[in-house]
Amino acid sequence: MIFNIGEITVYFPYDKIYPEQYAYMVDLKKALDAGGHCLLEMPSGTGKTVSLLSLIVAYQTHFPKQDRKLIYCSRTVPEIEKALAELKNLYQYRTNNHCNKQFLGIGLTSRKNLCLHPEVSKEKKGKVVDARCRNMTASWVREKGGNTKLCDFYEQLEAADQQNLLPDGVYTLEDLRIEGNKNQFCPYYLARRLISFANVVIYSYHYLLDPKVAELISKELSKDSIVVFDEAHNIDNVCIESLSIDITKPMLDLSARNLADLTAKVELIKQTDSQRLQNEYQRLVEGLKEARQYRDEDVYMANPILPDDLLKEAVPGGIRRAEHFIGFLRRFVEYLKTRMRVQHVIAETPASFLQNLRDVTLIERKPLRFCSERLTALVRTLELTDLDHFYALQKVAAFATLIATYDKGFLLILEPFESDLMPNPILHHTCLDASIAIKPVFQRFSSVVITSGTLSPLDMYPKILSFQAAVQESYSMTLTRTCFLPLVITRGSDQVAISSKFEVRNDPAVVRNFGQILAECAKIVPDGIVAFFPSYLYMESIVAMWHEMGILNQAWKSKLIFVETPDASETSLALESYRKACDNGRGAILLSVARGKVSEGIDFDHNYGRAVIMFGVPYQYTESRILKARLEFLRDNYRIRENDFLTFDAMRHAAQCVGRVLRGKTDYGLMIFADKRFGRADKRAKLPKWINQYITEANTNLSTDMALVNAKKFLRAMAQPFEHSNESLWTVTDIISRQNAERRV
Repeated sequence: MIFNIGEITVYFPYDKIYPEQYAYMVDLKKALDAGGHCLLEMPSGTGKTVSLLSLIVAYQTHFPKQDRKLIYCSRTVPEIEKALAELKNLYQYRTNNHCNKQFLGIGLTSRKNLCLHPEVSKEKKGKVVDARCRNMTASWVREKGGNTKLCDFYEQLEAADQQNLLPDGVYTLEDLRIEGNKNQFCPYYLARRLISFANVVIYSYHYLLDPKVAELISKELSKDSIVVFDEAHNIDNVCIESLSIDITKPMLDLSARNLADLTAKVELIKQTDSQRLQNEYQRLVEGLKEARQYRDEDVYMANPILPDDLLKEAVPGGIRRAEHFIGFLRRFVEYLKTRMRVQHVIAETPASFLQNLRDVTLIERKPLRFCSERLTALVRTLELTDLDHFYALQKVAAFATLIATYDKGFLLILEPFESDLMPNPILHHTCLDASIAIKPVFQRFSSVVITSGTLSPLDMYPKILSFQAAVQESYSMTLTRTCFLPLVITRGSDQVAISSKFEVRNDPAVVRNFGQILAECAKIVPDGIVAFFPSYLYMESIVAMWHEMGILNQAWKSKLIFVETPDASETSLALESYRKACDNGRGAILLSVARGKVSEGIDFDHNYGRAVIMFGVPYQYTESRILKARLEFLRDNYRIRENDFLTFDAMRHAAQCVGRVLRGKTDYGLMIFADKRFGRADKRAKLPKWINQYITEANTNLSTDMALVNAKKFLRAMAQPFEHSNESLWTVTDIISRQNAERRV
């Protein structure tokens, strides 16, 4: 369908549109017109991605600035592929309707997912693929020639006309591999080269938020680009992880060996090609800006931060010569080793750490800031190929750069023991302020869109990410029939209150009641049931107790049972078998964990999820020292109370878990919250608007048997045929009449 929003003509690749999709597009346009950021919460399964793409591509077409790109960031590879499929569908629709403006849309993911090289592509680990790829594509390796093994796909790409690598169109990850095979091009570097020509780029959060990667991939994007973070309910955690580093004792031992290797290589070059070291010294005197022009595909140790003022400075004299720099790093590594020899937990600020470092080793703050950049220059000068071997040293250099750059919003926590008996010291350089990583994105781009199905309460995100939203909206869900039923079970059939609170979580009565909910649901719910627990540890103890009580045997009579584990390949196998059991009519139960792989980005549409059960409230492990430090930081700097943040975090994950059950308006399912704490109004208020609007007072304090009666009634109603009404599906005529009504008002 084709319709107008204000002066913009929107091409929407479906015959009908949901009212919330239209409202979403209107608010999105308001934010783009205002040149501001926006925060939009859209119900699960109501076509958020296609609404975003349709509106923003229409906006790009109407205001054809040369460099206004759409940078669409998502969290996982399946989500990136889904967004690319929607974009391809939209492009096809626009082409069929003679909207033939030049258009290029591409997706980018890691080398591991795109590599075509017959040997390298067989590697299982991403890091190994990256290292082997760089060993064949680094400029000094290619310059040497001779018997050196090079990558034919990369060489073909280098030889091609860089202006005409691909014709117009939208290329999914699979399309890139197909084009790569056809033209003998490397798909990964092809996508990287095409970023500067593309109208829409779809890739992972890390390409924008992790400074080590963003500096390589995203540095040439113009400030007029529109940035979208989809499924952004966890964006604060992604920001924090991108600037946090853990240093361990084995890592320091390996760094010391790395430094010995570097010393040997420097001595060798001094004897064979001392001019090379002299040239590097000269470049470093002139400043980093000059040195950076020598980096292209060779970058393996990108700087964890790179303020512009740093680029204009020359590297401090004390670390310009290669042997001086290696000696400097050796002193730093030895100092870290001595700090690891402690018997109790230490928490200190970066300023305190740097003061102690200076007192003990006379190492100043300024040269530390340049460690990452200086190490990269050295690696290039020495023309090293086995870069994976120097991974530990790169970590230490990144740690040095981070600790010398940021004062506020960071804390160092040294934990000497992993368990009570085994000493395994870990130095956590932990970021406490999520706004540090995302601040450059908000400053650089005029419009940043943060969107997800679970962002409630909306006012929390502008606080913790330090930005101002021009538009902030949560949409309700218009339904012809109420196709999901939220039930809050607060007690078992024996009237014992159920909860995953620490004091009662292993109480046999509570565990038995949790088991009864699962076993009884297995009897009445068709096809698939997904059950979520707060943690792997809790899930293991409960499943063991259910086994002893004979509850698993009861559930097995109705459905097969599969379990998510921390191992990704095991979980993939469990998921595949679960879907197979749902498809062939046997039915299945999948036991999973909130914050695990299954709770993020895997859809249980239609028969794959007719009920989702949330056993307990998924609070974080509150004894974690890192979490305690972050809570203290939020309290002191943003006046967010500890309990408010913990509840907000638990409820967004609970909503994310139960939201898996509904992937469209023709779908239906049960959302079961099994914990007495969900019965409290303050907890429910933090659930998204679209879930809250269908929680009735009568369903907020149920026992197991009452909930089962309501569930049976609901499932019988869902089995009846129905027709969508105009209330939940609009045609172009409905949109026009809505616009006319708004004008009259």
